[in-house]
Amino acid sequence: MNSVENTNKDYFECFSFGDSPEMADELLALVLSGKKNATVSVFLEGEQTPNIGDLSLVLDGQDNPACVIKTVHLETVKFCDLTWDMVKLEGEDDNFEQWKSGNICYWTRDAAKRGYTFTDETLITFERFEIVEVL
Repeated sequence: MNSVENTNKDYFECFSFGDSPEMADELLALVLSGKKNATVSVFLEGEQTPNIGDLSLVLDGQDNPACVIKTVHLETVKFCDLTWDMVKLEGEDDNFEQWKSGNICYWTRDAAKRGYTFTDETLITFERFEIVEVL
């Protein structure tokens, strides 16, 4: 399977992690190794969020299907209320300060692209997931 068009399952979303092909591949490798089993995303009014049990198709940096994940836990909190116990499950950083700094940079870029303002009060969806299929 080498393109999203070749899939015929119903997914909540088809996406790649991050905002570049390189980041997508790096984060996908963490998922496939079992180090990353959570993600966080900005919660914006009008955008649909997953439900527990939803399946999502994760793409690599070239938009090829790589794996299917299932949402197993959801929590929406303000950015300032995220804890290290939560975000360390993303498997990306060695400490909370490193995670926070990197995510502030990421969401500042995202806010500029999508037209919202990112602050400590911005609502964040924390999602834990499990791999159900590697493609």
